[in-house]
Amino acid sequence: MDALLTTKEHDEARQGEAFAPFQSSLDTTTKKFYIESYGCAMNFADSEVVASILGEQGFGAVTEPALADLILINTCSIREKAEATVRKRLTEFKKFKRSRPGVVVGVLGCMAERLKGTFLEEEKLVDIVVGPDAYRSLPGLIEEAYGGQKGVNVLLSRDETYADIAPIRLNSNGVTAFVSIMRGCNNMCSFCVVPFTRGRERSRNAASIVSECEALFNDGYKEVTLLGQNVDSYYQAPQQQGVDEAISFAKLLEMVALISPDLRVRFSTSHPKDITDDVLFTMKKYDNICNYIHLPVQSGSSRILQLMNRTYSREWYLAKVDRIREILPDCGLSTDMITGFCTETEEDHQASLSLFDYCKYDLAYLYYYSERPGTLAARRFEDDVPLETKKRRLQELVDLYRGHSLVSMQKEVGKTFKVLAEGFSKKSDEQLQGRTDQNKVVIFDKGQHKKGDYVNIKITHCTAGTLFGEVIN
Repeated sequence: MDALLTTKEHDEARQGEAFAPFQSSLDTTTKKFYIESYGCAMNFADSEVVASILGEQGFGAVTEPALADLILINTCSIREKAEATVRKRLTEFKKFKRSRPGVVVGVLGCMAERLKGTFLEEEKLVDIVVGPDAYRSLPGLIEEAYGGQKGVNVLLSRDETYADIAPIRLNSNGVTAFVSIMRGCNNMCSFCVVPFTRGRERSRNAASIVSECEALFNDGYKEVTLLGQNVDSYYQAPQQQGVDEAISFAKLLEMVALISPDLRVRFSTSHPKDITDDVLFTMKKYDNICNYIHLPVQSGSSRILQLMNRTYSREWYLAKVDRIREILPDCGLSTDMITGFCTETEEDHQASLSLFDYCKYDLAYLYYYSERPGTLAARRFEDDVPLETKKRRLQELVDLYRGHSLVSMQKEVGKTFKVLAEGFSKKSDEQLQGRTDQNKVVIFDKGQHKKGDYVNIKITHCTAGTLFGEVIN
């Protein structure tokens, strides 16, 4: 097992230029597309952009690959297991094409950027390869693929690429939605492939973000999550799109919160070096901005953090956690942690365990180190921690976290929370599921309530990953 994703124990536990329509000679009114997405929330949001671009060409979405004329996989390169899963899926589709030779298969996203030659030439798994900034070229590439020609576009952009495209919400619950506010990343963490697959950081125009959020609210959505590789570095300069003043992430957060007090606002992800007091005080000012911050630490050892190029120390990170809890005492906090990074010793590992003991996270995404080709770490360091040691350290961290999670949940028993009902629970259509302000999953009997309602729930009992409660009128 490449990673232990503790969210699986929670809510699933949880997961510029104008567009000129491509004039195709194909009769696309009968064409259907199927898309699978892997990896981070940004990938799922990108798939919704792709769906919009294809919809402009007359393609309709289907939920089964057997019904599709075009099969797309939106990929992730962050860990080895993610790539292995995608490669296995592409091999299955290659076999599928033997019985349906007219089907076009394409790979999108981060793996497309990194492994374009392998997919097209060596393994002949796909017909088209399209990187994260090149989705506008899809109609042309699809046209060429139906004509028997392989197509590739993995060029990265210096500008926000899709600000004017209204995403089509795939598999939406009609209540919650992701909204991308920026693309790329300038933080050259040594273990991470994202800067090489998604390019440099660029922020989307604030007016287009607010407009998209307003449209979602008017369509009945009750919650938006503002997405970026590092949302706290969002910045729109005064000269951009004619705005009168610079717009920071704190200001953008306020602009979205002011759309309506009935629109909940979340965001992800925050880099510890960039989240500011302005953001924290904005969260405190508006009740509809959820008190929840995802603050990846990656290691509890300052030495390892330096090798990772995280640009902060253990002490600096803990001071930031203290500041968050000083301003927002009831703020939910989650993190990412990697065990077994290059040269990690038992002393470094103990530092990670002790940091977890200090922070007592409500949610954690835990992995062991998986070397990614092309990263700074792959070029500079030896992946010298044995796999069995990585797995043992990971398990120790998971066990510690589970204990913290149970205690965190138990503290909520007897309290009442305003919960947004997002849909039925997994086990029963007689129960609804939602989340608290702090992002904790709550299950309750639906009674007269329905998806999209705000409901006051008194917590009666819990597990380490889920709260259960009753409706309070």
